[in-house]
Amino acid sequence: MKEKILRQLKQCGGYVSGQELCETFGVSRTAVWKHIKALKEEGYVIDSVSNKGYKLVKCPDILLAEDIKSSLSTSWLGKTVKVMKTVDSTNLEARRLAEAGASHGTLVTAEEQTSGKGRRGRSWVSVPGQGVWMSFVLRPDVELENSSMLTLVAALAVEKGIKDAAGIDGKIKWPNDVLINGKKVCGILTELSAQMDELNYIVVGIGINANIGQFPEEVRDKATSLLLETGKSADRIKLLCRVLEYFEYDYEIFKKTQDFSILMEEYNSFLAHRGQEIKVVRGNDEYICKSGGINRRGELIVEDSLGRTREIFSGEVSIRGIHGYSV
Repeated sequence: MKEKILRQLKQCGGYVSGQELCETFGVSRTAVWKHIKALKEEGYVIDSVSNKGYKLVKCPDILLAEDIKSSLSTSWLGKTVKVMKTVDSTNLEARRLAEAGASHGTLVTAEEQTSGKGRRGRSWVSVPGQGVWMSFVLRPDVELENSSMLTLVAALAVEKGIKDAAGIDGKIKWPNDVLINGKKVCGILTELSAQMDELNYIVVGIGINANIGQFPEEVRDKATSLLLETGKSADRIKLLCRVLEYFEYDYEIFKKTQDFSILMEEYNSFLAHRGQEIKVVRGNDEYICKSGGINRRGELIVEDSLGRTREIFSGEVSIRGIHGYSV
């Protein structure tokens, strides 16, 4: 009920009478007052005026399940939410929940990760209260061989979610890093559990540097935040919700074909290094080639110095700009 009242206050934007809330939700004035009081205790600033009702003035800059649910317009993603102050890793927590039977779309988010994870075993810096650190459980009805493309679906959702929530354009560094002005603002890590050729579940982890004001010197030339790029603090709840909404929408499109045939053109329009020279790294081997777009399988099409093209799979290589991280 508290979530429903909060959603009503957000949607109205002005004053909502206590009587209207009573009639809308079929509860007493006393029940409405108790829920309003509980919201205030959680940090929501709500103005109460006789004969006018209640008005939401300000939401706290903390992640709360009620705030996420009341702001989210998805059908299944994020309907079950676990919000934590501190966790080792949202991916690890989502995997623990999945092993315990968590449903499709279950979301885990935290203010801080003490052991955040990135691709290829790298750590991910998760500054408390200054980013969106989240993971969600999928139990997709897709073939195992097609599941890796969900990482690209996530990158596309983050790119569009950042544009909506922060008003700034980014680019995708294939397969799943999101860059702003050549620096990394988001990382995505997808992990799965499978038996033979059957998927048990997939966990999609997303870390977005929202309001970090300064990075350690060793990553300052590679990492950035929405705050540093726009000069304004990002609304983390809005950012989280927009990303989830875009993911759910594009996920349903992906499921129809289980490839990128429908989403390919849009993804390629955001590709940071399309038409540029890149360095492809496979183990100890490196070579320079020209980057094209992705194909319907989510593989990157590249062209060597002799004009020969080939497709590379994200699990086998990493790519770099020839002048450093920026591409």
